Amino acid sequence: MAAPDPIADARRNWEEHGWADVAASMAAITAIMRTQQILLARIEGALKPFRLTFARYELLALLSFARSGTLPMNKASALLQVHPTSVTNAVDRLESAGLVARSPHPTDGRTTLIELTAEGRTLAKSATAVLNTDVFGKSGFASEDIDELIRILGSFRRNAGDFTDD
Repeated sequence: MAAPDPIADARRNWEEHGWADVAASMAAITAIMRTQQILLARIEGALKPFRLTFARYELLALLSFARSGTLPMNKASALLQVHPTSVTNAVDRLESAGLVARSPHPTDGRTTLIELTAEGRTLAKSATAVLNTDVFGKSGFASEDIDELIRILGSFRRNAGDFTDD
């Protein structure tokens, strides 16, 4: 037997305590945060056999999409929308595993390049196949809801300044 929805209970509590005007928004935000936890747990479970976290996988995947398999660290940080320290930490781990290599930029002495190794490319490809099969192909979202979900979340992100339509 399934347990009652704690977010629906929280919404009722909000309403009963006089916060009805924000109860629906609270429930929506809390539901999004819980959904993120569930999805991240699925992703981390799929990546565990590869000894990757999602953050490290994202960096490998990003490098695998780059034509040369190489990106400046600052560009990787911008594209992944994470702090440069997070990229540095991910690169440290991936480099020690032999999946990426650092090198100086040939014309800009202040820039460090990250390059995907052959082993990193193979691992990224294998991990992507598992994620596509076990997580992205079984998202738990009804296929007719996915485009609407992307639209809603994209609109929120745009309005929050996450990106522009330029």
